[in-house]
Amino acid sequence: MAQSDNENQARLIEITLDRQSIGGNTPDIEQERELAIIDLVESNYFELVDKQAGPYVLRLAIADGRLVFDVMNDQRQPITAIGLVLSPFRRIVKDYFLICDSYFEAIKSAPPSRIEAIDMGRRSLHNEGSQILQERLQGKVKLDFDTSRRLFTLICALHWKG
Repeated sequence: MAQSDNENQARLIEITLDRQSIGGNTPDIEQERELAIIDLVESNYFELVDKQAGPYVLRLAIADGRLVFDVMNDQRQPITAIGLVLSPFRRIVKDYFLICDSYFEAIKSAPPSRIEAIDMGRRSLHNEGSQILQERLQGKVKLDFDTSRRLFTLICALHWKG
């Protein structure tokens, strides 16, 4: 089934993470970031409110204590930059990393019930971070929950220093 023009336009076609924001990391961390970007580009709904129609190219960065969404058209010409204060994300990102560490330790030797409980907590934190992102972007960007979840993964990637 062919996508409608609006579905073709209301989407991200390319996403990059600012190299200065993330610094250098291990090949495993770089691979995780790349996979998150591929997943997001493959399936997303992203539409600027009261701005030029997409499709869009997105560059995520952290600058001056803010999460910056640099949104461009498919010719990479700037449309808008959306800056979000990082403080609403700090606790959730920290907690998310802690529970991810617990999960990776648990899969080495914990019983399946323990691994499942930790994973449920991890997913719950991920959902909470996604909801915060949707709330912070309200009135600026329309996005579905799956896109918000994938973008939250990339926000975590910007904080992940290895």
